[in-house]
Amino acid sequence: MFSYLAKRILLMIPLIFGITLVTFTVIHLAPGNPVEVQTEMSLKVTAQAKENLKKLYGLDKPLHMQYIDWLKRFLHLDFGKSFVDGRKVADKIIERIPITLTINILSLILIFFVAVPIGVLSATKQYSLFDKLSTIFVFIGFSTPTFWLALLLMILFGVNMGVLPISGIQSIDVSEMGPFARLIDWIKHLILPVGISAFGGIAGLSRYSRSSMLEVIRQDYIRTARAKGLAETQVVIKHAFRNALMPIVTILGLSVPGLIGGGVIFETIFAIPGMGQLFYSSTMARDYPTIMGILVIGAILTLFGNLIADISYAMVDPRVRVRK
Repeated sequence: MFSYLAKRILLMIPLIFGITLVTFTVIHLAPGNPVEVQTEMSLKVTAQAKENLKKLYGLDKPLHMQYIDWLKRFLHLDFGKSFVDGRKVADKIIERIPITLTINILSLILIFFVAVPIGVLSATKQYSLFDKLSTIFVFIGFSTPTFWLALLLMILFGVNMGVLPISGIQSIDVSEMGPFARLIDWIKHLILPVGISAFGGIAGLSRYSRSSMLEVIRQDYIRTARAKGLAETQVVIKHAFRNALMPIVTILGLSVPGLIGGGVIFETIFAIPGMGQLFYSSTMARDYPTIMGILVIGAILTLFGNLIADISYAMVDPRVRVRK
């Protein structure tokens, strides 16, 4: 298991460098640059002043030299300074990453503990009313845009019913609350973002869980277990569920990029001070160092999520790590 884990971690290193090269190139080839964004509202800015800004930001160098400079800083765990406010990018990310990680981890937990039971029940009760209702739920989940659902729930629970907050992660008067009231306030602020973040994942994973369980419960060894007189609950949980779990953990690990990418949408809509909101504002300002820092952290989190999926897969099926 240790050699399998070491190989997976070593494979992540060239992947990270490949991702940084592609993203750095794409970002710098996109229309607009920080100098144009910062000077577009100032008609008195001279061409010389713009050139000085380019030189200050290092944008006057060839693209490959800019990447090498960025890579040297990255190898020292230095993401540089923001073009917008001059602060260290690492400090800005460290401030934002806890809330983004919290939302994504809670979303993954919610997806797993809701989607898997729905999928298992749908498979064991195929063509029942529950199976049909869950199928309708899946179609709704796949076809509903995240931003539209977020706005709809904000109006329903925040504006009309007034039971859930619709922006930020804490109330304005949080300093006047006790510890328990602060916890409740924090949970209320997370309900809508976490629920919306997990909605699409629940729909997708429940369908994969159903398909996986249907494939397993039709196998001969399941039929044999039933013929031996074992209880249906024991057959499903002890014999079928473990084997059906392999593709499920893989899909769950692969859903991490979607959650991180979706964070840009709902963190902006709910004004949550996370990495998604920072990425959106940095992109609009063409703040290259901050964009690169967020993308690298996102890539590392994504690869780490895939690594967890691979480890879970190997734990469920020992043949995987033997082949590796």
